[in-house]
Amino acid sequence: MIFVVPALILAMGGIIAMVSKNSDQITSEQTVKVVDESGIFKGKFHNSKKIKFQTINQSLKEAKSNITTDSVLTLYIPANYNSKPNSVEIFSKKKPSFKLTGEIEKQMNDIAVNTSLMEHHIDTAFLHSIKSSISLNAIEITETGDKNANVGANVTVGIACAILIYMSLFIYGAQVMRGVIEEKTSRIIEVIISSVKPFQLMLGKIIGVGLVGLTQFAAWIILSVISTKIAGQALHSPQGSMMSILAVLQTIPFGYILGCFIFYFLTGYLLYSALFAAVGSAVDSETETQQFMFPITLPLLFTYILSVSILFQAPDSPLAVWLSIIPFTAPVAMMVRLPFGVPAWQLELSMFLMVVGFLFTTYVASRIYRVGVLMYGKKASYKEIVKWFFYKE
Repeated sequence: MIFVVPALILAMGGIIAMVSKNSDQITSEQTVKVVDESGIFKGKFHNSKKIKFQTINQSLKEAKSNITTDSVLTLYIPANYNSKPNSVEIFSKKKPSFKLTGEIEKQMNDIAVNTSLMEHHIDTAFLHSIKSSISLNAIEITETGDKNANVGANVTVGIACAILIYMSLFIYGAQVMRGVIEEKTSRIIEVIISSVKPFQLMLGKIIGVGLVGLTQFAAWIILSVISTKIAGQALHSPQGSMMSILAVLQTIPFGYILGCFIFYFLTGYLLYSALFAAVGSAVDSETETQQFMFPITLPLLFTYILSVSILFQAPDSPLAVWLSIIPFTAPVAMMVRLPFGVPAWQLELSMFLMVVGFLFTTYVASRIYRVGVLMYGKKASYKEIVKWFFYKE
């Protein structure tokens, strides 16, 4: 998988680019029959490559009865459409696509606005001629001079890192938990415990799996960079789009982000994998882990949902700042904020609390692990786990 994953990522990127480029060829041609009782839109719709409009002189009932295939739709515009909200309807054999409904809505709004302007004797041609298309170029003022902020690239890198951290904590944490359950159910743990202390065994398993994960990430990053550069040289000229993309990526401080990514992966992994190991020691099979897993993973899931929906839009908001400082949520939230620039004190505080956090969870988990790993046949509860924590050596 070390070699397969970068190849799959590259192949997926190529497929997505190809599909996006040829998206018009995927959708089939659709005919929209317009029943316009208002008379305002008659003959004013413009056909596109995949959408053909036909104004028909039929009642809505007759038009609906003639819908016999998926490619034919009926657009009904009542006479009082302007005064009655949600009165314009489109009928079809199956759910219409967002692209289709969006195109129809856009054309109807344009026609309605132009009609109103003409009724008030306003020259629509003049209005269209003075329309402007302003594109905002974000410039960041730094100590070394002004530079392009590349907001879009920062958002992409931040979300990608957050998703990667979120997935890796689940994957490698669950791997630790399954390893503990396997050793416990096979009774091999009894032999191992005679040679090493439970804390040493738990820490060895956590560190071992963590280093495997780190090795995989390092290999994936190196191979992905190499394969992307090779593909760029093979498929594009020096002035091509690939070079433009690489130029944009060069403005992002990858060394800084990569260093923080490794730190938050390791500390986040140590924090969560210790709890996963404690869960694995408390149960006899993987099916019993669900009641303990949900409370542990809820902060991570909560932060992930917020990161890909809200936090990247306001990376300096109080919510984003607090989530990037609290140890249970910081690995995901901080990775979203990093490309936009984080004050040094916030990053230092977050890192300090991450270290404190994983030391604390490791201590708690080891207290539970030392007892739970030798418990068999008894279904654990939260009350029982609390008792294990307070047992003396």
